[in-house]
Amino acid sequence: MQDEVNEKTIALYIKTGKLTAQTLQKAMKAILSKGKKQLAKPPQGKQSLKQLMKQNAGVSNIEITEGNIKAFESTAKKYGIDFALKKDATESPPRYLVFFKGRDADVLTAAFKEFSAKKLTQEKKPSIRKLLSTLKEAAQGKNAERAKVKNKGNVGGVRRTAGLYKHCPFHGRWH
Repeated sequence: MQDEVNEKTIALYIKTGKLTAQTLQKAMKAILSKGKKQLAKPPQGKQSLKQLMKQNAGVSNIEITEGNIKAFESTAKKYGIDFALKKDATESPPRYLVFFKGRDADVLTAAFKEFSAKKLTQEKKPSIRKLLSTLKEAAQGKNAERAKVKNKGNVGGVRRTAGLYKHCPFHGRWH
């Protein structure tokens, strides 16, 4: 199982007049050197706690609620914060902890200020779905009233009027 996870396929494209072992060897070395450079770079953004600890920076943590995880991730990505999420399932409502590098503390406070301001403005604004549902209900109530008023004047297919309309025998309509 472990071997299957670690195996990867690489596509190699070489444009050459004549393919020799030497040109193939140069291309393979170039690919391997690029791969080593990518492995040497520390991961950025969301990562595992183990990867964050490997970077030898002091790690701090804060608690966050489950509903705010996605919103926090977008804010942290905007500020370029390296962080790791850890779920503490020992408590009945599970706690979520955000671990981050100690040197990112100032950046994290700025990110949290923006994040909390965004959350406050979202809570102050009325939900569009709730507003839409209340307006739908109001429109249905008005439509029901219109139907009642419309049917009130018709009895047996003949319109009852208070003398405002008279049936015209010439046109066959009410005027």
